[in-house]
Amino acid sequence: MSQRDYYDVLGVSRDASADEIKKAHRRLVRQWHPDRNKAPDAATKFAEVQEAYDNLSDPEKRKNYDRFGHTRGPAGFGAGAPGGGRTYSWSPSGQPGGFNVEDVDFGGGGDVGSIFEELFGRARRGGAAGGRRGRSAAPAARGQDISHTIDITFDTAIRGGKEPLRLSRGSQTETIEVTIPPGITDGAKLRLRGKGQPSPMGGESGDLILTIRVGKHPYYRREGNDIYLDLPITIAEAVEGATVQAPTPQGAVSLKVPPGANTGQKLRITGRGVKLSDGRSGDFYAVIAVQTPKGLSADDRAFIVNLGERLANPRRGLPWE
Repeated sequence: MSQRDYYDVLGVSRDASADEIKKAHRRLVRQWHPDRNKAPDAATKFAEVQEAYDNLSDPEKRKNYDRFGHTRGPAGFGAGAPGGGRTYSWSPSGQPGGFNVEDVDFGGGGDVGSIFEELFGRARRGGAAGGRRGRSAAPAARGQDISHTIDITFDTAIRGGKEPLRLSRGSQTETIEVTIPPGITDGAKLRLRGKGQPSPMGGESGDLILTIRVGKHPYYRREGNDIYLDLPITIAEAVEGATVQAPTPQGAVSLKVPPGANTGQKLRITGRGVKLSDGRSGDFYAVIAVQTPKGLSADDRAFIVNLGERLANPRRGLPWE
């Protein structure tokens, strides 16, 4: 392990308070944790930070380190013992770096066999340090992430809600409740921390990454945070104007169709579109679609033909006329 000054490793002064040391440790763990930082030296940096914190967060170890530095103190536990014999390492996972025999003082008449039994017994029982003052074990690898696609309705995507999801994790199958935020879009991803595969080494579980697939609506369509509805009206309503009912996600509204309305003309209602969790909302648009009547009687058709002969040609003056 690196022999850099522990205060330098954590980036704190030698008179730093326990709270300052804890805050520095928390920041550096987030920065160098191998699950988040893919740099080649991330694991080494992470272990270095852990070693520094283990020594400076313990009042006895810190007092000993301030007095003796990286040497063996009078109680047998310095920040590391220089020179000497071979170092033997063991960890419950079978990987190097659990604790070091050289970190333990065998002075004082203690029986070596009983000390080994105590150390190894604690490590097998899940002890973090593998001994009263040994080094902390390296963090166990986290579980695998799980990717899954979840289908939700158009209405749930707009309003938000809860969706049950049956999921297999490890050897177990369970049903979890997924919270859908209002305004979520098709193809968006949700990450559920700790809902992935469990760690085989006893570490934290992976994450569940959900891809959202939003179903179609029978008459709404969404563009950004705006919602559109095709609103059919008759020729008479288009000519004379009318007041008609139209559905919105927040309930039915009355819309005034202006006289002379044409297909494609939009009637807008502000704030009646998709409402997001941050308070923003889109608008609602009713798009007029003038319906040509079918099944007219002979008299009605004759009337329409006669009317058409008296109307101005709407294409007059256009480039292709």
